Order: sequence, then structure tokens, then C-alpha cells
Amino acid sequence: MKKLSLLIALFAVLVTFNGCCNKSETVCEQQNTGKNQLRHVVFFGFEESATPEEIRAIEEKFASLPQDIPFIKGYEWGTDCSPEGLQKGHSHCFLVTFASEADRDAYLIHPAHKELGKMLNGKLKNVTVIDYWVK
Repeated sequence: MKKLSLLIALFAVLVTFNGCCNKSETVCEQQNTGKNQLRHVVFFGFEESATPEEIRAIEEKFASLPQDIPFIKGYEWGTDCSPEGLQKGHSHCFLVTFASEADRDAYLIHPAHKELGKMLNGKLKNVTVIDYWVK
């Protein structure tokens, strides 16, 4: 009887694990709520050697991406003004919205995005990127 209970419990765990964590799905696919808003959040912290002119050029290039890349559904950005002191070296936040992971993936390899990446070379001290589905 003990073995049967153990087998049933093991089977239940396997069914549950397989249902929520199918290896062919990404974490993003599992969390898609159907609202079709995939947020791509980017935080930058610049090297002290980055000049104000270089930073401004990067801001302008990032701001031009929605005109250059049709997959971008929404875009906004700003600089840190939090009094909490938890920025961990980040000063800039960019929020890009996509309708699908395919659109986000196309954005990542788009020539305009790659051009921005080249501009960032040697200018960033910190970078953090988080993608999530709006709930």
C-alpha cells in the first residue's frame, strides 16, 4: 500500500511538472496572459568615461528605434530620480513593448538595434535586461 501511494504521488508530481514546465516552452511563453504586451525593460549604467554627448547620442539612437523597427508596439524611457538609493549603478531605463516573442526576437537582430549595440561598446558599466508578459 505504501508503494502504491508513493507511485501515485510520484505520478502526480510528474504530470504537474510536465504540464507547467514543458521544455519546449520558454518562461515567457508560459506566462503569456493573452494581453499581447511583452515588455522588454533595459537598465543602463554608464562608465564615468562616457561623455554627456555620447550618452545623449545613445539616448537619441534608442529613441529612434520605434521609427526604424516596425515590431515595436510601444516605447518610453527616462533617467533615474529615485531617492531610495537602490539603483545599483543604473541611471537610465528604457521600456519597449512588443506583441509577441517573435517580434521581440526580430527586434534583437534588427540592424538598427545592432547599431545601438555598437554605440554602447565600452560605454556601459552596468546593464540589466528583463522581459515579461503584462498581467
